[in-house]
Amino acid sequence: MLPLFTKQNFNRMENFFSIKDVKNIKKLLSNALKVKANPIANKELGTNKTLGLIFYNSSLRTRISSQKAAYNLGMDVIVLNIGSDGWELESKDGVIMDQGTAEHIKEAAAVISEYVDVIGIRCFASLKNSAQDYSEEVLQNFIKHATVPIINLESSTLHPLQSFADLITIETNKTKPRPKVVLTWAPHPRALPQAVANSFIEWMKEADVELVVTHPKGYELAPEFSNGITTEYDQKKAFEGADFIYAKNWSSYTEYGQILNSDLSWCVNSDKMSVTNNAKFMHCLPVRRNVVVSDEVIDSENSIVIEQAGNRVVSIQTILEEFLKK
Repeated sequence: MLPLFTKQNFNRMENFFSIKDVKNIKKLLSNALKVKANPIANKELGTNKTLGLIFYNSSLRTRISSQKAAYNLGMDVIVLNIGSDGWELESKDGVIMDQGTAEHIKEAAAVISEYVDVIGIRCFASLKNSAQDYSEEVLQNFIKHATVPIINLESSTLHPLQSFADLITIETNKTKPRPKVVLTWAPHPRALPQAVANSFIEWMKEADVELVVTHPKGYELAPEFSNGITTEYDQKKAFEGADFIYAKNWSSYTEYGQILNSDLSWCVNSDKMSVTNNAKFMHCLPVRRNVVVSDEVIDSENSIVIEQAGNRVVSIQTILEEFLKK
């Protein structure tokens, strides 16, 4: 089970691990729209402040958007790639460190906090042990031992910056007050984590949308995310009347980390999009063309994946401003 809340008090956001750290979603979204309209309005806010970015895994959008957002606020940026630029870090307590890891997160988090003012961390799921992945050992240890705010750049089970960017994208593209939003599973040749799907559901539950999730049987998400949502196993039926289609692959949670099928009939194509309400197509990228989505859909005028990616700058910049203003 995920921790219900990260370390925080009742007055302000102290870390950004998940949507549960946000005090007021509507206010945060309103702030994001202001950032989107004028990204350099607070260009002096981060003067003499430093953002530290720690990557356990590769990145394109997260790495560049985080740096761009920091620069928009006048911050300096330090990037550390664990395993190549820095020591392998131990995250378990009580371990006799006579093997591979050279430094414990206890010291690393405290030391990095001496050098930077905000820390962003990206650390993917192993997809080998659900209990270990869903304990969020790495992020929670950093939150416990750091003395500066921690931002989740994508963890084993959550990707809140992506979901916040998705909410911004839907808000700026919706044509009615309460749009129908469909999250659809899509095939993929590799086993992928549930992080994007988990987070998207969390954020959409707090938004004023009609959410439907569609996937083959066996791809049900963890109960803490899937409880209370509308699930439709017939993909085309789920698409009917939809205003937004969000395609994303994830591996099985019940048979943890497994690919139960690679059914290409779940690829989003123009035939399926034809039953929607002229829906906008969304994907967090990178995307496997003609596996997850057909060329004709992702290249259509209804595809908003580039704008969606652009909003990754907006989402993290809004969170950085929350910390810097405090």
